[in-house]
This record gives sequence, structure tokens and C-alpha cells, in this order.
Amino acid sequence: MSTPSGVSDLFDAVRRQRACRRFSAEPVADELVEQVLEAATFAPSAENRQPWVFVVVRDAETRAAIGDLTRRAWRGGARQHSEGRLEPRLLADVDAGAEGGVSGAPVLVVVGGDAAIAVEAALPSSIFPAVQNLLLAATALGLGSALTTLTTGLAHELAELVALPDHVRPMAVIPLGHPARPLGPPRREPVTSKTHRERYGGRW
Repeated sequence: MSTPSGVSDLFDAVRRQRACRRFSAEPVADELVEQVLEAATFAPSAENRQPWVFVVVRDAETRAAIGDLTRRAWRGGARQHSEGRLEPRLLADVDAGAEGGVSGAPVLVVVGGDAAIAVEAALPSSIFPAVQNLLLAATALGLGSALTTLTTGLAHELAELVALPDHVRPMAVIPLGHPARPLGPPRREPVTSKTHRERYGGRW
């Protein structure tokens, strides 16, 4: 049985999507950014509240300031936590991203959750499906992206940088841009190693 082209395209994006932490200087058109964000808004959300907030940051000074927050959070304990947990190549890639690669993207999207229209405890279950849609749409359009949450450890400062009101919680920063180099496929364990039949431990 042949696979419809739209379905094939979806699975292609799913299988190619991976974190990009190094970007070229090539600009990203507003039309592409809007396409990516529109895809994000078609995610499910608790009670269909749609509590997502997107702040698109292009200003070089603001991007640099967000990069500084990322660097501080990384050096302030996140790197130490990751050492010994990540294999050396991945650690080096994450380190390069935290030390300036991510903030070097021409566009940063600060993703917030609006606690005025959705229960705060439910924000993650609404916001992160939208983020996944965003990442997949970026991949489908040939853009690099990554889910980063380091700056949420300095949430108040991040919120001030982009003038988020008190009821909007900063939850992620997504860099968007053209990859500085081709991205290989993500490394994943086989689904059979994570799947159980009927009960935990039941072989698939």
C-alpha cells in the first residue's frame, strides 16, 4: 500500500527533527516565522484554552542578553549537572549552544504560558505540545530549531527582557534559523525497547 504524500511528509519531518545549536547568519523571513508559529497554535491544549504566548525576538541586543542568561544558567550549575551524564560529543554540542550558539540564531522565540487564562499546573501540558508542533514545522520548512529551557531558571530576568506581564510564565526559548551545517538524523533507540504488550515487561 502506498503512503499518501502528506503522511509521508509528516513522518519525514518527525524522523528528521533534531536540536540545532549552530546557525548561519542567513535571515529568516517573517512569513516563515508566522508559518511555524501558526503550526504551533494547532496543538491541543487543556480545555482548549490556548494559553501560549510567543515573543519573536530579532533585536541583536536582546538576543545577546538572552544569550547571557543562557550562559549564566549553564555555568551556574547546569553544565556541572550534565558532565558525566552526557556523552562527550553531545556535551560539546550543548556547551557550544549554551555559550553562544543558540543566541546566535537570527530569531529567538520566547514561549510563555498565560496563567490568566489557564490553570498554571496545566500550562506545561498545553505549551509543550505547541512547542513540538513548532519544532516539526521548522524542520519541514528547512529551518533549524531547538527546545531550550535553561533561561527559565532565571525566569524573572527573561520576563523583564521581553516585557512579559506577571501572569505570563516564561517556559522556553526556541532559536530559529538556517543550520550552520547539515544536521544528521537523530540517534534513537528502537521503539521495541520502550514498548510493552498488555503489561510492563510484556514483550512487544
